[in-house]
Amino acid sequence: MTIATDQILEQLKRVKGPNLTGNIVDLGLVSGIVVADDEVTFSISVPAYLAEQLDPLRAAAEKAAMSVPGVTRAKVTLTANRKGEAVNPVPVRGAPSVAQSSAVPPPMQGRAPSPPPAPGTKAPVPGIGAIIAVASGKGGVGKSTTSVNLALALQANGMKVGILDADIYGPSMPRLLNISGRPQAGENRIMTPLEGYGLKVMSMGFLVDEETAMVWRGPMLMQALTQMLREVAWGELDVLIVDMPPGTGDAQLTMSQNVPLAGVVIVSTPQDLALIDARKGLKMFRKVDVPILGIIENMSSFICPDCGGQQNIFGHGGAHAEAERIGVPFLGEVPLVMAIRETSDNGTPIVVSDPDSVQARIYRDIADRIWTRLGEERMLAGDRG
Repeated sequence: MTIATDQILEQLKRVKGPNLTGNIVDLGLVSGIVVADDEVTFSISVPAYLAEQLDPLRAAAEKAAMSVPGVTRAKVTLTANRKGEAVNPVPVRGAPSVAQSSAVPPPMQGRAPSPPPAPGTKAPVPGIGAIIAVASGKGGVGKSTTSVNLALALQANGMKVGILDADIYGPSMPRLLNISGRPQAGENRIMTPLEGYGLKVMSMGFLVDEETAMVWRGPMLMQALTQMLREVAWGELDVLIVDMPPGTGDAQLTMSQNVPLAGVVIVSTPQDLALIDARKGLKMFRKVDVPILGIIENMSSFICPDCGGQQNIFGHGGAHAEAERIGVPFLGEVPLVMAIRETSDNGTPIVVSDPDSVQARIYRDIADRIWTRLGEERMLAGDRG
């Protein structure tokens, strides 16, 4: 049975808005409707300080969506992205705690978020040719190191590149690129990204101290991601790399539904435990119709710095075999070598600190394959259109 978006929207009109006036569809609060088989997912934009009080609204929307013939499951996410609402509103009952409010970085305080895209649309980011997500099913697989070296490899291939550090709770880009400072707010309070090795970079790590623990709940996190993507003067870029947080939570779902991702690259180590989570990430992105550009096997084998011998500490070839099994491209293997770890810790990624090394060439080759895959996906999209 084909489930039409119009059918879902019609049922959602039965759900009143946060102030019990109007309905969530006519108020423009519904976005990112995705139908996958018998499951429907979408977001409802609500004021951040009311999010904890509005779970009944979320439940009502879920029930309304499931009343559509053929729908057996519905997943509804509350996101904070309302026109005219400040991140740090006047304290009222149910507002964020003092600890949460004081954690809002000054460049992001008092900002009026952009209105959400219309239901079922993914508004482009002006000036950016393609947005590529680098994701992993779990943490600790080297996703951020891979992201930054791929961004630098694409730049070495002649492209204008930016990188968005979307890991709000564990930002890595300030250290990986040895960048410090605070983004300045310019005209219309649009933030200016910092730069490192020619890359334009935005990260929560520029807005808070390194040791500050972010205690934001989902709605505040979603709003921060929106601002760091859409309220930044990126200029003209061929590609923006988004270093996604690990896992398959609200951040990944909301980014996938509301951002026109040209594709996603999955990073995994060869071992079965990492591959189990990588599969979950692949399934999620497929459900929301984000093209899978391919899989990278990171820490594929350990190269001894003394003898040059190879040891398969985490196994070997697991990601390659998985890519073949599920029918997605395998982009390449990155070995576990001391040089990659040392240059990452020093803020001098190996692609720029040792561009003639074997490892730098591996990243450039993978970047070439990603760009080729992106072209193939665009051709397919054109054929489908």
